Amino acid sequence: MPMVSQEETLVEAALRVLNTADPFEKARLGDSVASRWLNGDIAEPYDPSGSDLTLPDRPARLSSVKLVAPSLMPKLGRAGSLQSRIAIVHSLTHTESWAIDLSWDIIARFGKQESMPREFFTDFVKVAQDEGRHFSLLAARLEELGSYYGALPAHDGLWDSATATSKDLLARLAVEHCVHEARGLDVVPTTILRFRNNGDNTTADLLESVVYPEEITHCAAGVKWFKYLCERSRNPASEQEEESGSGSRTEEHEAIAKFHAIVRAYFRGPLKPPFNEAARKEAGFGPQWYEPLAVKEVNSIPNY
Repeated sequence: MPMVSQEETLVEAALRVLNTADPFEKARLGDSVASRWLNGDIAEPYDPSGSDLTLPDRPARLSSVKLVAPSLMPKLGRAGSLQSRIAIVHSLTHTESWAIDLSWDIIARFGKQESMPREFFTDFVKVAQDEGRHFSLLAARLEELGSYYGALPAHDGLWDSATATSKDLLARLAVEHCVHEARGLDVVPTTILRFRNNGDNTTADLLESVVYPEEITHCAAGVKWFKYLCERSRNPASEQEEESGSGSRTEEHEAIAKFHAIVRAYFRGPLKPPFNEAARKEAGFGPQWYEPLAVKEVNSIPNY
């Protein structure tokens, strides 16, 4: 591993993570960078006077995972067989591998460009560290089940959305964190139940005690910073910590309207109920955010 300068900024370190192809090394490096930032060993988020770094259009990835179009993905099943349980865990592992890159990308791509406060960087560093841990734990569980990451095909729909939102932080927050991540909150409880009902309490416990509660906080980060940007654009000269209570309802209404417009512009198709209202509320947004974007009929929760 190359020597790292003591003066390395967080954005420079994030770029090193994005340019690391091996997902296991990506997770390990991300954890190290996150720890250094949270411990104060990385002092600055970026160099305000330095030239902008060139980000990859697509983060470095190994070619060992066969990629197919989402429509060509084999059915995952309902965890009733070992083959189905392996397929579901493999899908979750792949999703977490991209979640690592998405977290570091939002830091490197938008933090300096949008002059985001230090707390923005810290929030998404924590998200990135969580995603790396989720990947490592799920990949280890996959091996315990007799398989490995890369044994099955996968799709890169998450990064397709990242590419579509690469020039708009509001769109990135709305689509990746308030649509895709929130969808995970909707379907993971059913996935947990399926594993438990079919005797795989180990996987169920991993999802229930680690992955699911932390994903709520990741969705919350998206909602929080989406609202922040809406308020900043509304009152660019004001201190947002001193919001008046009288304007909060109007501000919320405007943020929701902006969210609806962005999702309709960047997300293909309607959102699919049923929704996990309790988890979404815990993440900071209620039904008025997502129900107007939903299909009319209540569908059963699809395989995750």
